[in-house]
Amino acid sequence: MGKIRTPYFRIVVTDSRKARNGLSIEEIGRYAPGQEPSLIEVNSDRALYWLGTGALPTPAVEAILKVTGDWQKHKKLPGTEGTLRVAAPKPHKSVAYEAAVKQAMDEPKEGATTLKKKAQEKLAAKANPVVEETPAPAAETVVEDAPVAVEETPAEVVAETPAAEETPAATEEAAAE
Repeated sequence: MGKIRTPYFRIVVTDSRKARNGLSIEEIGRYAPGQEPSLIEVNSDRALYWLGTGALPTPAVEAILKVTGDWQKHKKLPGTEGTLRVAAPKPHKSVAYEAAVKQAMDEPKEGATTLKKKAQEKLAAKANPVVEETPAPAAETVVEDAPVAVEETPAEVVAETPAAEETPAATEEAAAE
């Protein structure tokens, strides 16, 4: 039984005169070694019954019965509790779903979940604005004392230049009419 690379075994009671894969009398357990810890399920009552009637387990089944403690019960040896490890119970799917929804509610609402590099830089700049310090007062007094030469262009000259360009075009349109 099982799938490729996923072993799964049934623990069965069968007549020793029958073929190995022949008809079994009763299935008393399961063994799946692919999990951690291995899945071992044995019906202890039925195992003890068949051991009491004279059934002889194979060495592999005997090792499994020792892990569950059934072999010690049958032979009346100490350690009847066995050494079987039990896997931790898995949380229910609805609990995992509710946790994911709660986590999604805490995430930021706007934009993509991962920002581009420039967007991250802008966001960081907004969060931590850089305060520029003003230069020393001595430097300001020097700037105030120095005369500033500003050339002023008359507004009329600037306005006449575009009008001169438009005038020949306007005369051609007027002539065409």
